[in-house]
Amino acid sequence: MKIAILGTRGIPNNYGGFEQFAECFAVYLAQKKHDVYVYNSHNHVFKKAYYMGVNIIHQYDPEKKIGSAGQFIYDLNCILNSRKRNFDIILQLGYTSSSIWSFLLPKKSIIITNMDGLEWKRSKYSKTVQKFLKFAEKKAVKSSDHLVADSLGIKQYLQEKYNIDADYIAYGAEPFCKQNADLLLEYNVEKNNYNLLIARFEPENNIEVILNGIADSKDDKVFLVVGNNDNDFGNYLKKKFSKHQNIRFTGGIYNKEHLDNLRYFSNLYFHGHSVGGTNPSLLEAMAAKALIIAHNNEFNNAILRENAFYFLNAADVKYLTETIKRKDYEQIVKDNFDTIAKEFNWNKINESYLKLFEKSLR
Repeated sequence: MKIAILGTRGIPNNYGGFEQFAECFAVYLAQKKHDVYVYNSHNHVFKKAYYMGVNIIHQYDPEKKIGSAGQFIYDLNCILNSRKRNFDIILQLGYTSSSIWSFLLPKKSIIITNMDGLEWKRSKYSKTVQKFLKFAEKKAVKSSDHLVADSLGIKQYLQEKYNIDADYIAYGAEPFCKQNADLLLEYNVEKNNYNLLIARFEPENNIEVILNGIADSKDDKVFLVVGNNDNDFGNYLKKKFSKHQNIRFTGGIYNKEHLDNLRYFSNLYFHGHSVGGTNPSLLEAMAAKALIIAHNNEFNNAILRENAFYFLNAADVKYLTETIKRKDYEQIVKDNFDTIAKEFNWNKINESYLKLFEKSLR
């Protein structure tokens, strides 16, 4: 099969969940002798034409110059290029900035779209943008031959909203087994004596709720807040919590070895994501044997089940921080790790996508 993957900033991953999946799946397809192409932003640090058997197509992306609007131009460039290449299948990861160009997608290619989360629910967007995102979602549904839902909640939503039976395929994660406590020295923390949050600085990730609870807590452990905080929301939070010396904003950390070790050696790991499907960072926390305190919603519940503690507000965070210790809940940690190995391993995820591709061609 000749396959294209659109909708990411490119591979190898140095950004987020879709990029991590694109890298894993594209390399898997190449190893299976398929002809695979991944579209990369021209801003990507990787400039070569091939990556581990995968063809890389670099396209102009003005996002750094003009902001989020640049994503629409980048997606347009990718779609226009795809019209020249006779792909059997085009896999779109997300739809936010590509669906308005869906009428330009090549007619002979099978279009499969991963619908991501409920983007229009994100509180960072104005009412006008949320209305546009609902329109974009509808366009993506109509222009795709097959839909993928990365959580059962999204699958149910698509069934109820559009009467479409999407294929449920979650993300994957790699079980973490290469612990190196020496890396903690770089962050001035000690094993099992700090708590951790890793997230993009967006309101719906409940960072402020979590930090309010930490600020009110009598627990004096270091609290690391990992994520690129160079935006209005990040600046607001840094200013608000500047007096709390145990709360440390590290900025973005993109070295997966460092992130996995920080997760593994943490006392508590907070996951505040409340919008979307199966979140990659949650799976990575499970794979790194973190004890997870998660926002109580259907998406997190479906993955973690009884193997986590849950919060809804700052009071919950305060209570859990003061009463829960990692060493007392090793069985929960092990059960989550086993769930990754059984249900969310990359090989199973990749096989599921490949079976969908083969079915769609038939």
